[in-house]
Amino acid sequence: MGNRVKVLIADDNSHQLAQCMTYLKEQQDVEVVGVASDGVAAWDALENNAVDVLIMDLILPKLDGFGVLERLITRTDMPKPDVMVLSALSQESVIRRACEMGVKYYMIKPFDIETLYHRIIDLHNGQTPIRKPQVMAEPSLRSKPCSRDEKITGVFLTIGIPAHIKGYHYLREAVKAVMDDGDIINRITKELYPTVAKRFSATPSKVERAIRHAIEVAWARGRIENINGIFGYNIYNKHDKPTNGEFIALIADKLKLEMTA
Repeated sequence: MGNRVKVLIADDNSHQLAQCMTYLKEQQDVEVVGVASDGVAAWDALENNAVDVLIMDLILPKLDGFGVLERLITRTDMPKPDVMVLSALSQESVIRRACEMGVKYYMIKPFDIETLYHRIIDLHNGQTPIRKPQVMAEPSLRSKPCSRDEKITGVFLTIGIPAHIKGYHYLREAVKAVMDDGDIINRITKELYPTVAKRFSATPSKVERAIRHAIEVAWARGRIENINGIFGYNIYNKHDKPTNGEFIALIADKLKLEMTA
């Protein structure tokens, strides 16, 4: 059939990937042209295949979903697929950013596979509003609060800290430690870095350098407006980078307020 919808699926969850691929391959009007378990592989597949609909998670190794979206925006010489996101992240800031970058449907995991199929067909037939992207979740999930780990992941993803670098994991542990004990930030060298280092069998100096690198990566990716957007006002510009301690404390305070509100 020449009119089949060409679909590319990107998800690092092998079970999720297999489930989607198996179901969609059974549909006569859908052709799965590729699958990828990381963002770099997804991008390679986009460059080498005609893709009508890209289905992807935002949390991907090597290159996250926002990184893939950024490349799609800047590459004016290639056809743009319609993009659907499947993600466990339900924070408003993450969804808003995804929609701003052209995502047409944002489906919160877990999702109904049949609904996913119908949304693919809707997208291909142009039956989705362009100015008002759709956010979909199973009814039981709509009032489910995000866990602390999900909130931290959402913040890091939105501001551009990729999950595959060591600083991402060190920074996550540091933020959690400061959320549990706000005063530990005042002992960042003597206690916070050693605590995180012990958790990962690293040295405090490696933890400090990796966290610094993670912050540098976020600034280099130019998502300063996302950082300011998360906090609701302009804190930084591209030339004004926070110290490790300032950055950790700012995120920890923000998330702690959200979770106690």
